[in-house]
Amino acid sequence: MIDVLLTDDHALVRTGIRRLLEDSGEVRVAGEANNGEEGVALAQKLNPDVILMDVNMPGIGGVEACRRILQRDPAQKIIVLTIHNEQTFPKRMLEIGAKGYLTKECDVDEMLMAIKQVYNGGAYIAPSIAQQLALSLLPGNEHNPIDRLSRREFQVMLMISHGLTNTEISEKLCLSPKTVSTYRLRLLDKLGAQNEVDLVKIAVEQGMVEFASSPD
Repeated sequence: MIDVLLTDDHALVRTGIRRLLEDSGEVRVAGEANNGEEGVALAQKLNPDVILMDVNMPGIGGVEACRRILQRDPAQKIIVLTIHNEQTFPKRMLEIGAKGYLTKECDVDEMLMAIKQVYNGGAYIAPSIAQQLALSLLPGNEHNPIDRLSRREFQVMLMISHGLTNTEISEKLCLSPKTVSTYRLRLLDKLGAQNEVDLVKIAVEQGMVEFASSPD
């Protein structure tokens, strides 16, 4: 039996995934977390065999949660399960150390295959995602502007796109407000943006959020 930790901010989604996995008789859902902070805490408490991790969640989100979990335990096996199928998130999450990447369009058979493959020491990337990543490496393809961002810049931009203030971002990422302000200025410069509204628009265009309202 493979013990899995579900980390997703939608209770209905977690319930559906739990039923599908446990009906297989091969997987047991050891715990559920509804945000990144809970995911980090339960990963340490339960030490699951595999973690299914969403990306966009309240709090620190899936990107930072994944980083913190793997910083504490590099051997932890994380599979990203999200609606995002653009190459921006797969590249970031795989660079951090995730072992798998699935979209929520997958069926239960593919999810089970990914869990078993990762549990047994392998990796799994949904075919559509793998194709995008491969094509992005071909000569002549334009580079995604988001790729120019450092890991921390990417995290700050993601939080900006969700409407968090400098103070809120500094608390989530354990940075000073002054440092967060510096990251904001770097984002404007690197992405050729004039203001925060432009940053949010870029985030939406690049698939970093399902929906982001432009700040006033």
